[in-house]
Amino acid sequence: MSDPYETTEQHLDRLLRQALNSFDLPDCTVEQLGTALAHSTTLSSSHHSARLHRETYRHTYLLADGSALSIWELVHGGGRDAPSARVHELYDDEADAHVAAARVADACSDGPAFSEDVPTIDLDALNALMAVVPSPSPRSYAPDNSADHARRVLRRAENPDRPGGATALLLRSAFAHHITQIFGRQFRVGDHDAGFTLYEHAFLLLDGSETSLWEVEHTATEDGRHMCEVYTDEQTARDAMEHRTRIC
Repeated sequence: MSDPYETTEQHLDRLLRQALNSFDLPDCTVEQLGTALAHSTTLSSSHHSARLHRETYRHTYLLADGSALSIWELVHGGGRDAPSARVHELYDDEADAHVAAARVADACSDGPAFSEDVPTIDLDALNALMAVVPSPSPRSYAPDNSADHARRVLRRAENPDRPGGATALLLRSAFAHHITQIFGRQFRVGDHDAGFTLYEHAFLLLDGSETSLWEVEHTATEDGRHMCEVYTDEQTARDAMEHRTRIC
């Protein structure tokens, strides 16, 4: 939580320095925050268990022009056994903060931890799980700076075959979007555990058409770090997840 003796300038500086993803905040948002005169912090949600401590805070700022601006801070790390290790993330989109919180919960499930005598998961079983088609659910688009949301999704993609300039240009006309978690599992890959999550970012464009970005978040990397990959179709995203299980 905030230090009650912090000035708004100090408070904002601390948030930006602590956040691992502060570079993802739009430049216009950072510029607006630079004019903040006062701030208020509220706890939006929290989860505490033996394996995970997670809190989401809403920071609301009164700007010099009299308007208000909110950003969301996700704080997470080890549970009661590791209270000092905390990761901070910042989002200017509440939906993005919810997606990130879900990703953290999936990666730190309270289920039994893997032990040394747990066998490596059979790849055929993994493929069968990833091939399951979820039941369709109603899609409700939210008009909330969707073009900028698309830009940030594309910017954090690390895969060499990520969508290029044509897709980025198309998504400049996005005015509403909807985020759906399609898949989320944790598996033993090679000699370590890895979490896989697949999201569909669906966009409604100005001409009335729809298009989607398929985001794969996983920790199937050599050092176990979190990695993001983005694709333009679901099957390619699922193939990428399968490929990751084979090369790690």
